[in-house]
Parts: sequence; structure tokens; C-alpha cells
Amino acid sequence: MIHAIVSRIKQGHRTTRYPREPIQLPERFRGYPRLNSAACPAGCLACAAACPTGAISSTPRLSIDLGKCLFCPECVQACQGGVQFSNDAVLAANRREDLIVTEGEPRCMAQALEKKLLSLFGRSLKFRSVVAGGCNACEADTNVLSTIGWDVGRFGIQFVASPRHADGLWVTGPVTEHMYEALMMTYEAIPAPKIVVACGACAISGGPFMNSPEVRNGIEGILPVDLYIPGCPPHPLTILDGLLRLTNKLPKDKS
Repeated sequence: MIHAIVSRIKQGHRTTRYPREPIQLPERFRGYPRLNSAACPAGCLACAAACPTGAISSTPRLSIDLGKCLFCPECVQACQGGVQFSNDAVLAANRREDLIVTEGEPRCMAQALEKKLLSLFGRSLKFRSVVAGGCNACEADTNVLSTIGWDVGRFGIQFVASPRHADGLWVTGPVTEHMYEALMMTYEAIPAPKIVVACGACAISGGPFMNSPEVRNGIEGILPVDLYIPGCPPHPLTILDGLLRLTNKLPKDKS
């Protein structure tokens, strides 16, 4: 027993200290984009042409839709500096239009639930996850939040087996035709009031499967969404930060 205690003391604190302390992400991590049309030759649309999901537009100003973006390096490699990705993992938003980053416009980040819902879900929030045809990448980065390294349960947030025990629906995947009915049945089984989270590019816009005849391009227009978490897949930090903003659990200096 003594040996186990000594070993545990030597191991130290294994759970991330976020949000009390920042997390240092690798330099190669691609997060919130930086747009600079002045770095592009006049009329150059190389970045937009290279984007596999049509996330980049130059009309009327250079913009990138994080709901469609796969955070791949194609635009950066094709462009001469107009599109760059920072190391900032804070990406979640409450409204679909807030995922469109436009050069020169202020940044929009996720905000807390309205007062009534926050009083219900602020201390304890349980989700039923539906994998609506995803590749399991978003699911993997969601599942890791329950491990000792992230321990999302310390914030009162959990994933449950039954929709009857849930406060909200967690959707990943582009919503395939075969999963549509199961998705809707799960949503209906969750007691009201309830919230919905779209996790990953597929759930938001269809991702790389966009416009396939077998998918519905995510849950936009199918269910009301309270939180959009972009990425392919989203980093666990992006997911955790979005949830903490939604439940108003970030320190005031970070919100």
C-alpha cells in the first residue's frame, strides 16, 4: 500500500489544469485563422480553389467558414500568406453565422446559455451522443474528455447511455440517411427543455461528405443547435472550452 501511495505522489497531477492555466499546444496545431488579403496578389483565389469543402470566399472580403473548414493545410500551401492558422483552439460558437471568420470583423465566441437554462444545466449537464455516420475521429476526441487527463466530469458534464437521462443531444457525423430516424428518435426521447451540440465539421455542414446523396449535410435545418464546435476533428481543448463557455464556467479573465 505504501509503495502505491509513494508512486502516486511521484506521478503528480495528471489532469489538465485548464481553464485555471493555459495549455501549450504544438506549433503545428492549426486553430483560429488569420486572414490577410493584402498578402495575396490582386485577384488571386488560389486558397479558395484549393479548399476541398469550399470554406473560403473572397466576396466581398476574404472569409473562411469554420463550419466547413477541415483545418487541412491545402489553403496555406496554395496561398502566399493570405490564410494562416494560429495556435488558438478557442473556436466554438452559438450561432452558425458566427463560425464565418471575415477579415476585419470582430471575433465571435460562444456565450453562456440563457439564464433559465443555465439555472437548470449550469451545475450538471448530461449528454446522449448520437454518431450520425461519422468516421469516429470526433467521437475519439470527445471520449478522451472522460479520461483522467481531461476529466470533464469535474465540471458536472457527463455522457449517459439513455436519452431519458440526458439534458442534451451530442451529434457527430454528417447525418446519413440511415441514421436520420435514430437521431430524431433520440432527440424526441430527451426530456424538455433540452440543448443540442453539433461537434465537428460533419455535424455542422457535412464536412468531407458534403452534398453526398447519402447524407443530410449535418443537423443544420434539422434540429435547433445551441453550440457549434468546429474541427475535423475538434481538439479536446476546443470541445472543453466550448462547453465551459456554454455553462459559464470559465474564469472571468478568459470569458
